[in-house]
Amino acid sequence: MSEAVRSGEEFRGYHDRALRELIRTVTSSNEFYREKMRQVDTKTRDLDGLLKQIPFTIKSELINDQRTNPPYGTNLTYPLAHYNRYHQTSATSGTPMRWLDTPRSWQEILNQWETLFRIWGVNQDDRALFCFSFGPFLGFWSAFESASHLGCLCLPGGGLDTVSRIKMIEDHRVTVICCTPTYALRMGKQAAASRANTSSVRRIFVAGEPGGSTDGVRKQLQTLWSKAVIVDHHGMTEVGPVSYAWPKDPNFLRVIDTAFLAEVVDPQTGEDVAIGERGELVLTTLKRSAMPLIRYRTGDLVERADAEPVSGVSSRLALRGGILGRLDDMVVIRGVNIYPSAIDDIVWSIDGIEEYRVKQSRQNAMNELSLEIEVQPRHEPNQIIHDLEQAFRSAFSMRIPVVSVPQGVLPRFELKARRWVKQ
Repeated sequence: MSEAVRSGEEFRGYHDRALRELIRTVTSSNEFYREKMRQVDTKTRDLDGLLKQIPFTIKSELINDQRTNPPYGTNLTYPLAHYNRYHQTSATSGTPMRWLDTPRSWQEILNQWETLFRIWGVNQDDRALFCFSFGPFLGFWSAFESASHLGCLCLPGGGLDTVSRIKMIEDHRVTVICCTPTYALRMGKQAAASRANTSSVRRIFVAGEPGGSTDGVRKQLQTLWSKAVIVDHHGMTEVGPVSYAWPKDPNFLRVIDTAFLAEVVDPQTGEDVAIGERGELVLTTLKRSAMPLIRYRTGDLVERADAEPVSGVSSRLALRGGILGRLDDMVVIRGVNIYPSAIDDIVWSIDGIEEYRVKQSRQNAMNELSLEIEVQPRHEPNQIIHDLEQAFRSAFSMRIPVVSVPQGVLPRFELKARRWVKQ
């Protein structure tokens, strides 16, 4: 399907054909999905009717399958000799999943990144720095290789400290950076403190955690990187790059519909939610058939929006506000549902905060939250505490206590931040 295809009916026809082809492929040789598809009537003509017969795939199934059938489980469509790429989930909580790709399925992932890069004008004139450890999780491995295919000069920043990476930006006149929102904040503050010249940077692609699509985080980033545009993107090791910020409205992430059949469902009932409602993102990897996922419940909370058709762009589904949070990260405080991303957005909307940590405790049989913050020099801690507590009260109708701690007490993060601790 070419990038010129735009109409809803054309997308629907493409998704119908791609899903049926994926089902034919996996039921012939993939043990994991052959069993799950046993009761599915593939002769059903209607796409929705076919899709709703297919049971959801959940993360615990995949983990248990790999535990029972080590090391890679039974979700392999081809003999093991056909696979040449290995990655695993970052496992910020729970057991990591191992994921394999064939040359063909890996190329599809690179194509998805190329879609994102081209829309944002990345080309062979760019010099791109990748600030991640190049470990076994997917991270920006695919972004690095895709940028290389586009002709960019690609600079690996693994194994370096922040000062060294900032020097690379200056020495090489880096124009593109790929990192997490948390690390973009950290690096921007360090560059400002050392008066480094980072004016060459024109694009910063952030991923790995919510933030790039929220006003508070984006405001902080744009203040620190005044010459750069902040581009949010979201993906997962097990599905690859999924969505990208749209240049005309960065509050929306567009799903790459040529690579995915995406649904947004009620987490309790599994039924589709309407436009404007929130639900769980469910993905089917239409082109990553070597180790596929069909109706995979991602655990990501999103708000479904209808993407206006745009010439040359294959995307009909948009996610308002990006990834709003993880369903399993939600906490209930005095009857109010609170997601870490909401706390993050409020904290970074207040000027003068260097770093923060959330403490979750249980007092008198009730969950409670409190915050520790580091205040930047030349800012008044008491005023910031007052402003932050007022912002929390306005957002959640409750008091969340805030205290100031000395500089350097709280941990710093290069990859996914882990700012929530239980007491």
